[in-house]
Amino acid sequence: MNNPDSANPHGQKLCPKIILEGTRLTLKTEIAFALNEHPQIVGPRKYRYHSPIISAEWCAFTNFPWGRGLINFNREEEEMALETYRTWAHLFELQKYYSWIIDRFHLSTKLYQKKYKGRDYDFRWLENRLDKLGFHIVLCTRTTESFAEARKERIKISGNPAQYDQLQLFVEEQNELRKIYRESILPKMELDVSDSNVNSAVEKIAGWLSETGGLYAK
Repeated sequence: MNNPDSANPHGQKLCPKIILEGTRLTLKTEIAFALNEHPQIVGPRKYRYHSPIISAEWCAFTNFPWGRGLINFNREEEEMALETYRTWAHLFELQKYYSWIIDRFHLSTKLYQKKYKGRDYDFRWLENRLDKLGFHIVLCTRTTESFAEARKERIKISGNPAQYDQLQLFVEEQNELRKIYRESILPKMELDVSDSNVNSAVEKIAGWLSETGGLYAK
């Protein structure tokens, strides 16, 4: 008897798994939404539907805006944060033939907790599980000089513009995030977004994923 899954009349299924990392003002969210509508990433779409985009930056641990979450949790919330990562990993494994785009994840957690809380979390267990599923990391960076212009554009629409006041802090975080990024075992690329050109960034990511096989299930 033929396996009903062995012959696919629709061709090979696109199910890329992309983690976008970077400091604030590196256009991660804008790139995430653009990736989710790019035909090379998700195929041609004739109508718009909900995006498979998640984020560790959601402030889901507190009942007030710009609170704590999976990145900036307190010590007493540590187990909840780690259980959240275990839950995400399990969900990805259960739905491995789905596309996932993540706007900040474990590298941002590791950076924040080490820099501001003095705690160094080992996420090798998580990366081993993500690697088996074919996750790729894109580190979005920009030149020191370009942060000021990016801030000027962001505060036009931000509900909390004060969070962008300390640009030197973003530069320092970016330097430290690069070190963490280099230690990752996942396929990875660093993407310069200094020109703030989202379309160009998405094209580069799509091309890289195509070259590395990152558009399809591992």
